[in-house]
Amino acid sequence: MTQLTQTLSSLSENLSLTCGELLVQWLEYYGVETVFGIPGVHTVELYRGLPNTDIRHVTPRHEQGAGFMADGYYRASGKVGVCFIITGPGMTNIMTAMAQALADSIPMLVISSVNKVQDTGSGEGHLHELHDQQGMVSKVALMSKTIWQPESLPKVIAEAFALFNGARPGPVHIQLPIDVITADASHVAKPPSLNHLANGQADTSSLTLPQVMRPLPNPAQLDLIAQSLKTAKNPVLLYGGGCVDVDCDAQKLAELIDAPTFLTINAKGLLPPGHPLSLGSNQSLAAGRAVISEADLVLAIGTELGETDYDVFFNGEFKINGTLIRIDCDAQQLQRPFRADIALLSDAQMAISGLCARLENQPLNHQALVRVAESKQALLEEMTPDFAGQNALLQLIRDEVTDVIFVGDSTQPVYSGNLGFEALATRRWFNSSTGFGTLGYGLPAAIGAMIGSKAPVISLIGDGGIQFTIAELICAAELELPLIVLLWNNQGYGEIRRYMEEGGLPLIGVNIKTPNFELLAAGFGAGYRRITAKQQLLKALKEDITGTQPFIYEVDEADEFLTEIGKTFRCFS
Repeated sequence: MTQLTQTLSSLSENLSLTCGELLVQWLEYYGVETVFGIPGVHTVELYRGLPNTDIRHVTPRHEQGAGFMADGYYRASGKVGVCFIITGPGMTNIMTAMAQALADSIPMLVISSVNKVQDTGSGEGHLHELHDQQGMVSKVALMSKTIWQPESLPKVIAEAFALFNGARPGPVHIQLPIDVITADASHVAKPPSLNHLANGQADTSSLTLPQVMRPLPNPAQLDLIAQSLKTAKNPVLLYGGGCVDVDCDAQKLAELIDAPTFLTINAKGLLPPGHPLSLGSNQSLAAGRAVISEADLVLAIGTELGETDYDVFFNGEFKINGTLIRIDCDAQQLQRPFRADIALLSDAQMAISGLCARLENQPLNHQALVRVAESKQALLEEMTPDFAGQNALLQLIRDEVTDVIFVGDSTQPVYSGNLGFEALATRRWFNSSTGFGTLGYGLPAAIGAMIGSKAPVISLIGDGGIQFTIAELICAAELELPLIVLLWNNQGYGEIRRYMEEGGLPLIGVNIKTPNFELLAAGFGAGYRRITAKQQLLKALKEDITGTQPFIYEVDEADEFLTEIGKTFRCFS
């Protein structure tokens, strides 16, 4: 044994390593770059090892904000967001964000503390104690596990990332009793790079992470789908958020099938604006629904066919009357809420590539261009001045700010944009009005998106919704993020107020007091502008988008400049 080997071996035997310190080493091994968390007395030992890694820590002002930041971080970057959360109230606070992530299939790793092993679930009134924290959180997670001893840590972390990479993703919760966090873990398996060091090997070549992949398509089923497409008279193609990372084959398949194509809200950008086969995200409007209901074959890929994409007016009139072919990585989802006639369990990219290969030398001719053009004209006739003005505003920003990402809350411009806005690429338009539909998402999720992507980000949020998470504005200021918060002011909960008015209900609880956002922004270290004209907006964006502080751009929904820019708005462009 060489002297160097003896020295390293001796050091490795004498070094102590807590379970909390080993945890962050394994997170770094799996590619984690950012952790969102608020330190508490039950989690401080998770932070001991962070300085020895390259993991960045971001401190939100509320655990719900931490979850929304992790959500936006993934949607913009494709990298898993991780949260460090305290026992009890920290976990009850983040559960809303986890539910949103579960509804939209967003991977998120929530690591929390729990009371000491002997105290967990005792009911003896310990600090932050819950009756059954794991049982509670498991209802909004793909998996919730407790690490009762340090030896379990590596395999539980591996199981979490296997779920993220090999199945329909969603949030995962891992909790550690506070006495397990501080327990000695020097004998527990280390990430491979550390094992190399402990064995005295100088080789520091790059390491390959365990590869876990979603299921590959069955060739016979691909043959069956291809044959069904050939015999169809007027097929329709539906792309969902499960296709967000599919390459140019998504556009190629639509063209090979020659089918009218719809994109869900989370699939925006999969086809370029103005593509002659694209009907955008208008499957909830009458003209869009007609195309689908009249189709003799519907091919749905990576979409759950949920009402927040296909029935946003909640009238139950979305119908599929033809043969339904579904491709999804989730076996259960293949048969809900619509039963598939042909169901293929598969990764979206591999299935789409396989279909392209089968159709490449014999492209189909379904004369879809005529049907799409007629449907687009019918959709234009449904457009209102308000709809045009809001989408013109979004389009103006999209064309002015290169690579801009829009992160939305539940607010009127988002509802309009979900139908009419055309994204230039995937991962550049997402919001909380899909799935769980929570308020307050737009600001913290935009912060996470900006951290993850380093791209310019616009947060779309209303004067009511922003009051749920306004504290996160100071987090953006602290990080010197030039985030633009486009604040849609309708003096309260405007959408709910309209709903009450239409239903003849008393207007209770919707005309809330609106803050002075100029003073509020200053107090949080942010800039403020009241936007009243097109040129003023363009000039402001040019100045602020590369600055070092967030800005609130307040827009009154009744402002005349929206009507003016709406007159020049062109759908599907």
